[in-house]
Amino acid sequence: MNWDVFITCAVTGSGVTAGKSPHVPVTPEQIAASAIAAAEAGAAVVHIHVRDPHTGLGSRDTALYAEVAERIRDSGVDVVLNLTAGMGGDLVLGGDEHVLPPNPDGTDMAGATERLDHVRAIMPEICTLDCGTMNFASGGDYIMVNTPGVLRSMARQVQALGVRPELEVFDTGHLVQVKELIHDGLLDDPVMIQLCMGIAYGAPDDPNTFMALVNNLPNNCVFSAFSISRMQLPFVAMAALAGGNVRVGLEDNLYLGPGHKATNAELVSRARLLLEGMNVRIVGPAEVRDKLKLVKH
Repeated sequence: MNWDVFITCAVTGSGVTAGKSPHVPVTPEQIAASAIAAAEAGAAVVHIHVRDPHTGLGSRDTALYAEVAERIRDSGVDVVLNLTAGMGGDLVLGGDEHVLPPNPDGTDMAGATERLDHVRAIMPEICTLDCGTMNFASGGDYIMVNTPGVLRSMARQVQALGVRPELEVFDTGHLVQVKELIHDGLLDDPVMIQLCMGIAYGAPDDPNTFMALVNNLPNNCVFSAFSISRMQLPFVAMAALAGGNVRVGLEDNLYLGPGHKATNAELVSRARLLLEGMNVRIVGPAEVRDKLKLVKH
């Protein structure tokens, strides 16, 4: 059991969800405002994607990230900034018979250095590294591509910047990659891991699979966990019981309950209510920085 838990809010993600709820933030102003509201509700960390303001689709435009970060930093609300570095690994194949060339609609492949352009420009406390390649969407031909070579290069660059990587683990084999990076000195202590449960073709969110991942974590790491959709809120309790921290937010789930489309602040507030009902202390951003040895820029 973890009695001192920090909450991460994944504010918007990059999925095609902007049209599914009026609360999914799209513009930099909306994303920043939603992140600030989540922090005021009790989130110590906000995990940020950006979207094209005109289409609502995921983007890796550094200028959009910079505007979001500036608005959050200028707000006077203290929160740990966690930027995704997962964009730029999107491969959509041409179909079941004509695999190549890739489908340009949805394919966005970039090298390790380009994928970190916004991290170098903004210098958040944390950025994410997705620790493996996997089929990611039900049906279709989309693959999330993160080769060992690209990940090693990204880890090395993030380490040199002094930014803490959050290692996104979607399945058991991804922990093999994490342990190789540790062995090769590409990750500094404390190692920070996010267990991502319930995504199609990744680790299912049943308790046995979850605990298999927990029981294979590297020694002395700090971990969080989440699941998607209706299992997001049950995993608030599950993660704390297993010794971890928690993540909620509209990247992973749009509902607070049946028929109730949530805001990020509402999801954070519900997570806080659940945890405090278990006599768990909610940890704030200053203590998270101390625990994870983060540098606030």
